[in-house]
Amino acid sequence: MTGRTQWWFPDNTVLCNFAAVDRLPLLEKVLDGRGRWSEAVAREARLSARRLPPLTGLVDRGSLGEPIEITDVDVRAEVERLRRAVFGGDRRRPTQHLGEAETLALITRAPGFRRSVWISDDRDAARYARRRGITTLETYDLVAAAVRERLLSPAEAHELLHRMTVAGRHLHRTSSGPEEFGTGHIPPS
Repeated sequence: MTGRTQWWFPDNTVLCNFAAVDRLPLLEKVLDGRGRWSEAVAREARLSARRLPPLTGLVDRGSLGEPIEITDVDVRAEVERLRRAVFGGDRRRPTQHLGEAETLALITRAPGFRRSVWISDDRDAARYARRRGITTLETYDLVAAAVRERLLSPAEAHELLHRMTVAGRHLHRTSSGPEEFGTGHIPPS
């Protein structure tokens, strides 16, 4: 990690996608020490672990580092503005869209996290982030990265995305076949 200037922030939807098919270790390998999360996303993951127990291991292993607490008053104000004005959060439900708002505020306002990557399958949130110039990936992109890094074969990648959708996950993008990820089987390194 020495010299890295770019962090990757998966949101809870992405964490749940991998947990639903018990493939969080694959996500951790793709993140390769670059993964981070805000306090709200960590809280969402702990709550989601009630129905997706593999998330408990992610939280316990600390794979995404300590949850980032936003203490700067101006950044906190930006979090609330984003949560309500951009993502439609309700004043009476203070945690609604808090993970998205915290992550976006960290990436745009906190000096140590500028140029970070946001990973989300929330179509509207990702579209907003892209319009703001934030590099945004989806679960599909992480699975494609796993193929490039020889962690999965193209056939395994296609099957993994299919299993996520069968498990009830709503991916923004899926594959039409293994050929999207290259041809042939890539043997493990």
